[in-house]
Amino acid sequence: MEQTKYRILNRDVIKYIAMFAMLLNHIANVFLEGGTLLSEIFLDIGYFTAITMCYFLVEGYRYTHSKMQYGLRLFVFALISQIPFQMAFPYGGGLSMIFTLFICFLILVVREKVSNPALCTILQIVLVFVTAIGDWAFFAAVFVIMFDSWWGDWRNIWRAYGIAIAAFGAMNLVSGISLYGLPKAILCAVGACLGMLASGLTIQYLYNGKRAKHGRNISKWFFYIFYPGHLFVLALIHMWMQ
Repeated sequence: MEQTKYRILNRDVIKYIAMFAMLLNHIANVFLEGGTLLSEIFLDIGYFTAITMCYFLVEGYRYTHSKMQYGLRLFVFALISQIPFQMAFPYGGGLSMIFTLFICFLILVVREKVSNPALCTILQIVLVFVTAIGDWAFFAAVFVIMFDSWWGDWRNIWRAYGIAIAAFGAMNLVSGISLYGLPKAILCAVGACLGMLASGLTIQYLYNGKRAKHGRNISKWFFYIFYPGHLFVLALIHMWMQ
């Protein structure tokens, strides 16, 4: 990572930003009418989070002291998060983002541990398709594979972000045309890409590669607890409003 005076954000600060962005996205999904300006702004800001967490999943996998404990935490909190996720998004179906991140963790295990190229490829493909029943289906798994494949090469990390942004923008454009017509669909697709672009710019130019000096354990557990916690609170507020 090239040195620059602008690298002022550590990993924990970026994760806090990602949690706030995710909160706005989920507020839009739970409370706001789709297609409105405020809803689109909140949704687009929230797209910062998933790809950022995929990047940090790869980084965490590479640097964690215990991969077994890392995977176990993801699995346990995937189980804990499922009921709040279904409460907040009763019509969305599927499994939560932490479940998807756990499957992505298994992809990283396969890439590291399975030496047979054919078997490694087959297992990765199977796990990518398993994410079809989770939040950020397919996308998160592909993000993780790209980040892991090109780790340490910042030109290729930018390429990974470019591919991710293009694919996500295209999906939003195609799905938006039938809802809004072409002009508004283009605007919505561009807006959807901005959150992911902000993630790339933050990681590339502002991230200093370090953790916070103080409160590391508090931050670590906060990130796991915040996900089911905020979904539960949003679901309760929504039920009370009805």
